[in-house]
This record gives sequence, C-alpha cells and structure tokens, in this order.
Amino acid sequence: MKKSILLSLIASALVMAETVQLDEVSIDEEINSVQIKDISGEELKSADLAESLMRSVPSISLVRRSGIANDIILRGQKKDNINILADGTKTYGACPNRMDPATSHILTNNIESIVVKEGPYDVENFGTLSGLVDIKTKKPSKEVSGEVNLNAGSFNQKKISATVSGGYDMFRVLLSASKESSNQYKDGNGDTFADQIDNYIAKNPSAAGFAYQDRYRNMDAYDKKSFMGKLYFNPTDNQELRLSYTANRSDDVLYPSSPMDATKDDSDIYNLEYSIRNMGSWSKKLDFQLYQSEVDHPMSNTYRKASVSMGVIENALTTKMQGVKLKNVVEIAGADITLGLDASKRNWDGHYNRNGSYLRDSISDVDTKNMAVFGKYENSFDALDLELGARYDDTNIKPSSNDQENDYSALSVYAFTTYHADAGLSYFAGAGKAVRVPDARELYFVGSANNHTGTTNLKDVKNYEIDLGIKKQYEAGFFKTKVFYSWLKDYIYYNSSNTQLIAGKQRSVNAFENIDATIYGVEFSGLHSVTDNFYIDYGVAYQRGQKDEALDGQSDKDLAEIPPLKGNVAFNYDTDMTSSKAEFIAADRWSDYDADNGEQELSGYAIVNLKWNRDLTNGFDVTLGMDNIFDHTYAISNTYKDLTLLSAGTSDEVVLMNEPGRYVYINARYRF
Repeated sequence: MKKSILLSLIASALVMAETVQLDEVSIDEEINSVQIKDISGEELKSADLAESLMRSVPSISLVRRSGIANDIILRGQKKDNINILADGTKTYGACPNRMDPATSHILTNNIESIVVKEGPYDVENFGTLSGLVDIKTKKPSKEVSGEVNLNAGSFNQKKISATVSGGYDMFRVLLSASKESSNQYKDGNGDTFADQIDNYIAKNPSAAGFAYQDRYRNMDAYDKKSFMGKLYFNPTDNQELRLSYTANRSDDVLYPSSPMDATKDDSDIYNLEYSIRNMGSWSKKLDFQLYQSEVDHPMSNTYRKASVSMGVIENALTTKMQGVKLKNVVEIAGADITLGLDASKRNWDGHYNRNGSYLRDSISDVDTKNMAVFGKYENSFDALDLELGARYDDTNIKPSSNDQENDYSALSVYAFTTYHADAGLSYFAGAGKAVRVPDARELYFVGSANNHTGTTNLKDVKNYEIDLGIKKQYEAGFFKTKVFYSWLKDYIYYNSSNTQLIAGKQRSVNAFENIDATIYGVEFSGLHSVTDNFYIDYGVAYQRGQKDEALDGQSDKDLAEIPPLKGNVAFNYDTDMTSSKAEFIAADRWSDYDADNGEQELSGYAIVNLKWNRDLTNGFDVTLGMDNIFDHTYAISNTYKDLTLLSAGTSDEVVLMNEPGRYVYINARYRF
C-alpha cells in the first residue's frame, strides 16, 4: 500500500493549487497566495467548507469531527494559530473541543472565493501566526439574478439552497438561504457513527457509557439551516456602504468520537463596511468596518448511555466577538502605504449543568481585548516587487474568576519580495515574525471533574519564518514550488503527562505549556493544459515538525498534528456544455507522530472521486458525482489529546473516526 501511494504521489499531486475555472484556466494569482474561485458553484455536495479547502490547497488537511462542521490544519497549524475571516469579520467557535470551528459558520453555498495566504505575511488582522484563510461571500448584483439548488446523496443527505439578488446603481440586495440534513454516513466497512463506537467498545468494554442509546442510535447526523442577507448602498460613484447579516442554525449535530454531541450550534454575524475612494492626495482609499459575531454552543451526553446512569451533563458555552477597523491607503512616490487601527473584544463563557441545574464554570466569562496599529508598504522597482508590513498589538485577557489576569504586547513584522526574471519566471522570498496570544481555554479551562486543564501563566506564541519559492508560467500552464522553515518560540502545546489524582482518577491539570519547536516543509503545484478542452492540475505537500526538546516525563520529540505526505492529481475535460473531473487523492501513512500525547499510526490511503456536469436548457444544469468510488475504509484525523476523544481510561487506545465510504450525489440547479 505504501509503495502504491508513493508512486501515486510522484506521478501526481494536489488539485486546485491555483484558480481553475470551468471555461478557462486563470493563472494570474498573487505569488504568495492561492485563490479558489466559484466555491458556491463547484462545491455542491455539502455546505462543509473544510472539505472544500482540503481538496483545493495542498497544505490544508481535514480534521474530521462529524458529518459536517469539520476543522482544518494549514501547514501543521490549527485553531488560533491560523486566522479565518469572512468578509473581514472574525468568528470564533464557542466549543473548547473544536466542534464548531470558524470554518463551520460560513457555508459553501454563500462563498464566492477564498484566498489562502501561508505564513506570517499579514499585519492587518489580529492573530495571523502561520496563515490566513480570507473568505469572500457573494456580492449583490444590479441585475435581477439568482439560483436554486436541489441536492441529494448517499446516507439520505438532502440539501436545498436558493439565492436571489438585484437592485440598481444606488441600491443592491442579496438574499440567500439553505437547509441541509443527513443520516449518519457509513464508512467503507458499512459502519455508521453508532457502529464505529460499538466496534471500539467491543475492544474496550469500560467505554460502554459512550455508546448511543438504542432510541438514538439511528438518529440523523445533523440538521443545518442558514440565511445571509446583504444590502449595498452607493450614495456617490466613489462611496459604498455594505451591510450584511448571516445566521446559522444547527440542531443535533453528532460527534461520535467525542463524549458529547451538540444539541444545537447557532451563530449570528453582523457586518458594516464603508469605503470611500480617491478623496485626494492623502487618501487613495479609506475603509471602515464594524462587526459582531455570536456563537451559542451547548453540548451534552443526552444521546449516550452514560446519561441514564449519571444524568445529563451539559457544557453550555457562548462566545461573542466585536471588532472595529479603520484603514487608509495613500500613494506616495509610486508606493501604496497603508496605515490602520484595529480593535477587538472577545468574550468566552461556559458552565456545566447536570439535569438542567448549574454545577460549575468551565470558562469563567473571559474577556480578551486587543488594540493594535499596523502599517504596510507596497512598491515595484522594475522587476522587483517589495512588500513590508508591521503591527503592534496590546492585549489584555481577564477572567471573572480569581485566576490571574494577563497582559501581552508584541511587534509583528515581515518583508516579502518577488523578482520577475522574465515574462514567465518569478522568484520569491519572505521573512517574518508573527505573534498570537493564548486563548481562554488554554489559560483558564476547567474540566468536568473540576480539574484545571488551563495554565494561567502562558506566554504568547512567536513564529519566526522564512519562505522561498519559484513560479514558472508557460503557454500551456504553470508550475510553482516553495519551501518554508518556521521557528516557533513559546509554542502552546498539550502535555498529557501533566496529571493529578482527582476523585480516584488521574486527570489533566495545567496541561498546556510553552515549548520551542520547528516546522518545515515543501509544496509543489501546477497546471498543464493538454488541449483546449483537457487540462491536468496537481500538487503535493509535505511538512515535518519537531519539538526542540521532549516534554517533561516524555521522550517523543515529534510534533502533533503534522500530516504526512499528501497529494493528488485531477484530470479535467470541459466543453461548451459539459465538464468532467477525475480526481485521485493519496496520502502516506502517519510514521512521525506524537505517541506520548495520544497520536497513533494511521495507514496511508488512496481514493478516486468522479464528477460530471451538464448544462441543460433555459438556465438548468445537473451535476452527478461519486466520491471514494472503491469504498475504501480509511481515517485521516489523528488523536492528539488536545481534543477530548473517546477513551476507555485504562487503555492508551483512543477511538478513530473513519471517513465516509462510497458517496453518490446529484445536484439540479436553476439559474436566472
């Protein structure tokens, strides 16, 4: 298996490393980022953005938690180490166990494009340590237009979405709504979520309480609804006011590899943006933004057998993010100079209940307040492009409990250059330092057994990174390769050896600590047009991560959550009426993993996905697809103990969650 996977990777690699459109190949991307266009038009199978990103960017891997609402790893980094924005707004998940990551609050049917910028090359936004995922949602149009999608797939997956837009020169409006549900998917062995847990319990009988009760074992995996509304107002040719509201309502989302499921997961995102251009010599463009995002996420063991014997245990969590930004761009001597102010406040609050009665706090009403100034310089000198950036942050983190308050201040800087050797050949290099502060879970979280897993005196994380690369563009396509090396100072890491005997059982205490580590890697991507209709796109990514020293009480120096060598190749054939894709995705086995902190060896895999689209008449088209056509059984998400996963307690074995087996879907769309 390993040999076949490596041969597949050498022969191919990962799809969509640059923008690919069905009717033409677009390769005019920024040298230090990847742009993915037409997300809503291409990702018809599910609303899950994480799956789309995993397919589209070589350095992004999926963290499977459920049938929907999954997380991502970018260059071996996850959670607050990467920044995920939607139209400039920042939404944090409320769940400390990553059941509701930022990617789960923006659905693919509302997304127009995504820019992924790897590395510390962003100073406009708070907390871009190792990468930025910048999501742009659909914009309202002046002409009356819209679309309706009806989707059905294996495991009784059903989705309906609709968008309508229109207006005139001064006003434009867009309304979008969707509803999606699915049964529990089956893996390649034919096992549902409930079956996968039962298989684990058969080997670890002491985990029997985690099984689903008989009356719930066949319940749906999720039910998800969304709404997005936008209003654009242009009082003059050089001014624009943008208002938007996004609502997500998810009910009964099952997380089989965790001890609890989400009884609901609701979010509301409010955004106001104002732009004015060409005000004179001191303002080429002035932008102002004000936003608020709120997430309500109660999770409980309601559907598990343990709730019968120990009662219904719930961890009810909420988070609210409020932000304001002012940014001005001025042109001086041919250079664009950006100066800005950025401020935000995040509140995170949570408490445990038993049978509806309050037990104790899990996160005690913590406020994280940030104030920052930033600047950016962009200029071109003949064949050389230069970009410089700097940001100064002042952050205060204060809980309502008696735990200590923390203050952080930091300077982030970067330089990025591109040398255009000729019309088709470019060399690029970047170096930078970025910082992110600890979050409330890492500092203050209290477990269900009243064990303080948070560590109150954590330092902020510093990433010192260099990137080097080359891009060759030729008549039939392009090829790009880059390498990076990241020195992580005071990296926040989970140490499962930090335990204490509480109520007769060893429980994690002060589990998070600062360490020094390195991550390095290489990426290849490209596209080759064989004929006017047939083209191949490919990519491959490899990262390696190590601690400078093993943690106290441990010997393993491998860094957790560093995915193995991964790649794929897609063969695309487009005509005026049809488009077809055969996609091959493969990954090596996990041979370098942090066994001391719960990770385990995973087998490599290779799968094949097929997709076909046909334009019909009068605005109708139909899409047919089949993923994992050979019904392969495999897992891609490892078991780092930073997440609370099912464990028998007396065994080092943690439950693995398999990926879906063969999945067949059809989508009918009407556009007007």
